Amino acid sequence: MSLQEEVKVKMKELNEHIVCCLCAGYFIDATTITECLHTFCKSCIVKYLQTSKYCPMCNTKIHETQPLLNLKLDRVMQDIVYKLVPGLQESEEKRIREFYQSRGLDRVTQPSGEDTVGGDPMGLPYSTFDHSRAHYFRYDEHVSLCLEKQSSSKDKSKAVLQQKYVRCSVRAQIRHLRRVLCHRLELPLQHVQILFNNEALPDHMTMKQLWLSRWFGKPAPLLLHYSIKDKRR
Repeated sequence: MSLQEEVKVKMKELNEHIVCCLCAGYFIDATTITECLHTFCKSCIVKYLQTSKYCPMCNTKIHETQPLLNLKLDRVMQDIVYKLVPGLQESEEKRIREFYQSRGLDRVTQPSGEDTVGGDPMGLPYSTFDHSRAHYFRYDEHVSLCLEKQSSSKDKSKAVLQQKYVRCSVRAQIRHLRRVLCHRLELPLQHVQILFNNEALPDHMTMKQLWLSRWFGKPAPLLLHYSIKDKRR
């Protein structure tokens, strides 16, 4: 067969690879289980895992306690689906616009090639991309944070974060956030703590672990507080 010869494949031959077994529709926000590599619509698998820890296709245990930690957005698969199914991407964008308009909400948009970040109805952070112009290091999910200073009678410091809203990768850790805070507040690292509901968060915790364990199901931004220790102590 000549290398120039065009090969035609019927859609029905591809459907088993690009259709979600949970809703029987084409993948939307394709999401893959890292343990077994089976793919589903994000909303379908997140809803399913609210009552199960096992893959609906092969019954592999996804995670002992938090199966959502082992889900990964599969943007390559989603790109393939949008290219194979005419009009699917446009109809999905229309559906999203109508959803926001019907509720009188503003949809956050970015210039082409930039991340569009927000929260979905299931409470997970997400990102969408113009892949033709994006870079591999920007393919992470992102989370929006609000950093408020914790008021305390013992806190004599006047240092306050001027820009309290932050967007970062879900892979970022609390220690990274502390470093950014210290740099902006011009304070030593040991004098700043990150808290959630008055609980000091461990440096090794990632933003994804924090979101899923403390903020799951709630709208963005995730609210955190920071405290400043007395420099004399």
